[in-house]
Amino acid sequence: MPLTTFEAALMLHLIGDWLLQNEWMAVKKLRLSHPAAWVHGSIHGVLLGLIFGWVGGVTLALLHILIDTRVPVRWLIKHFKKCEHSPDLPILLIGCDQVLHIGCIAGWIVLAGRWQ
Repeated sequence: MPLTTFEAALMLHLIGDWLLQNEWMAVKKLRLSHPAAWVHGSIHGVLLGLIFGWVGGVTLALLHILIDTRVPVRWLIKHFKKCEHSPDLPILLIGCDQVLHIGCIAGWIVLAGRWQ
């Protein structure tokens, strides 16, 4: 049974975010001015570009880089979830980060389907 587009993109995202991300990227990617942010984002762009073409790959890579600054994640945790001082903050950061990334992929699939 072949994978759906979403399933394939999810697998490639997990490979890019967990298997192909080293400590240098994980620690330094929070700043847009650091090369680690762009290397990590480019890995996602290449992987997702295999499925969505170069426009989808570049768009999702840029969104990935922005999410990885933690600015949207910390805003969500502070203003919506209201748990910025939780002892579980590290796992909340990772969980919200991953949901935002996967949501962008799902959103791209929905939007790209409407443009075609």
